[in-house]
Amino acid sequence: MDRMTQAPPQPDAMLAWMECLSDPTRLRLLRLLERNELGVAELCDVLQLPQSSVSRHLKVLSDQGWARSRRQGTNNLYRTVLDELEPAARRLWVLAREQTAPWATARQDEQRLTQLLRDKQSDSQAFFATAAARWDRLRDELYGRGFARSAMLALLPSDWVVADLACGTGQVSAEIANCVRQVIAVDNSAAMLKAAKRRTAEMPNVDLRRGDLEALPIEAGECDAALLLLALTYVPDPEAVVKEMSRVLKPGGRAVIVDLERHDREDFRMEMGQQHCGIDPTNLEKLMRDAGFSQASTRPLAPEPNIKGPALFLTTGTAHN
Repeated sequence: MDRMTQAPPQPDAMLAWMECLSDPTRLRLLRLLERNELGVAELCDVLQLPQSSVSRHLKVLSDQGWARSRRQGTNNLYRTVLDELEPAARRLWVLAREQTAPWATARQDEQRLTQLLRDKQSDSQAFFATAAARWDRLRDELYGRGFARSAMLALLPSDWVVADLACGTGQVSAEIANCVRQVIAVDNSAAMLKAAKRRTAEMPNVDLRRGDLEALPIEAGECDAALLLLALTYVPDPEAVVKEMSRVLKPGGRAVIVDLERHDREDFRMEMGQQHCGIDPTNLEKLMRDAGFSQASTRPLAPEPNIKGPALFLTTGTAHN
């Protein structure tokens, strides 16, 4: 533990604090590091001092607990830890900062720091100016796409209960479970539910239930939202399924349906074991309004590269209050 956070007995502590703040260079460093994390080379440029002097004073500040460093590549970045100091030490610093504010040297340090930060921002802007044309591909290569999906899922209210209808192997349930209070995952296939159970075994807020979409094993008004992904084409009576979605939602609850647009690929329908060659979004919106949904709306989903199936659409609706 740092000396500053160990609360050494008075008056030794006070004398140590005053000794540390008795050097003008250390006061200048603390002013710079109070709001910024900077490397040694950057501090040398701002203070206009050699590295040996800057490093020596940084060591004193670190040893006395006024500053802390972390490694970034081959560099050490420094920042103050004033919020971790004892109240008396913080008051001493506030006084020192106030008294050093009129220093001409301190004002010039601020000017050079402002320019340094502006140059760093310009470097970032220059990078994006040249990377704009390839940024999407570059970002996917460096970071993947999962972070964006995780960020969007985090927008879900954490106290929601979400129904994942026709949950299959539980992929969507597992992703949502980290963001909401409970996921009720329903499927009528024992094999699918077995796979979903393996996938969500470490997620106690995923409730797996076996049942049909036309007669969901969910109480009326139990859910805040309901998802139905790529399932309507498999049921003989989509109207009954939409009515069940409405029944299990609370007033104001949200329904999201993703499915295939109408197509003429009969071979595809037979291969996939589907009941319908896609769904007419206009008819689906009417079914939703008849079932008690308001604000039912549809938009096509942009096809992803190299997909082989028919085009998809997304329909949303709000359960009546």
